Amino acid sequence: MSTTGTPVHEPNPGIILDNLNAYQRSAALKAAIELDVFTQIARGNRSADAIAKAISASPRGVRILCDYLAISGFLSKDDGQYSLTPDSGTFLDRNSPAYFGTAARFLLDPRLIAPFLNLTEVVRTGRTTLPHEGTVSHDNPIWVDFAKQMTPMAFPTAKEIAVLVAADGEIRVLDIAAGHGLFGIMIAQQNAKARITALDWPNVLAVATENAKKFGVAERHSILEGDAFEVEFGGPYDLVLVTNFFHHFDPPTCEKLMRKILAALAPGGRCVTLEFVPNPDRISPPFPAGFAMMMLGTTAAGDAYTFAEYDVMFRNAGFASSEFHSLTKAPQSVIVSKKA
Repeated sequence: MSTTGTPVHEPNPGIILDNLNAYQRSAALKAAIELDVFTQIARGNRSADAIAKAISASPRGVRILCDYLAISGFLSKDDGQYSLTPDSGTFLDRNSPAYFGTAARFLLDPRLIAPFLNLTEVVRTGRTTLPHEGTVSHDNPIWVDFAKQMTPMAFPTAKEIAVLVAADGEIRVLDIAAGHGLFGIMIAQQNAKARITALDWPNVLAVATENAKKFGVAERHSILEGDAFEVEFGGPYDLVLVTNFFHHFDPPTCEKLMRKILAALAPGGRCVTLEFVPNPDRISPPFPAGFAMMMLGTTAAGDAYTFAEYDVMFRNAGFASSEFHSLTKAPQSVIVSKKA
């Protein structure tokens, strides 16, 4: 405490050590998901010995892992018994309808992690060390894994967007870089007269097609194979969905695609953009702002753009207006841009 009563911050290396060891948190969470630790605790195996027996693992290994998960906030511990937190019980118990443990396989894929092992070089050059254009290289197989493994995580967001933007009556929807296809599929479920065209690489579209069958909208779900920058869109469409896509490219490339989207829209049509949108300070909120680091590591020119930057890009492309919408089910935001 200073003589004026103001607390004095004494230098402490704790935050530095915590971040240098942060890889252990990712590894521990991934291991717990792969071993089904959360599912076994939900089934009533709450001691280290009981969990170890259920998953055929070392009691010592399980005890240390579960203690670490408790330290990290994924478990609670009382008198040697472990319990799930509300978050881990909802999202990491394999029997939960909201389970999305599969996302760990994609987010911790060695192909995505590799550039961050040499981030010094990435920062020096300003682009990924991955070959060619990084994750957006032509027909990159990583997006098949994304479509398969990230579907559970996208489901609540897709439902929320469908309620936000789905219109009544007959509408035509183009879902660009559709991946798992859920964003278009949820609109088709919301509106029985909506017809969806999913655009992506052929191998990725196989996942979207399967999901369309699963959710009962296959008869109103068609596919368009190819590169969004090269293939003819057809149309006109009433809605164009661009979900988690623009952040992979620089502003001139985004504007190029936006002009193509504008040409494919019917008068009064809307482009619906789902993105990680930081505040103007570019350091808040933490997750959307921090997403720029993912783009630095894995793309040649991608970034996390503010709403003001998107608004300029859309206006330059010819859109009449853009509206910003926060979501309750995801860290991303939605921008709805209208054609005159």
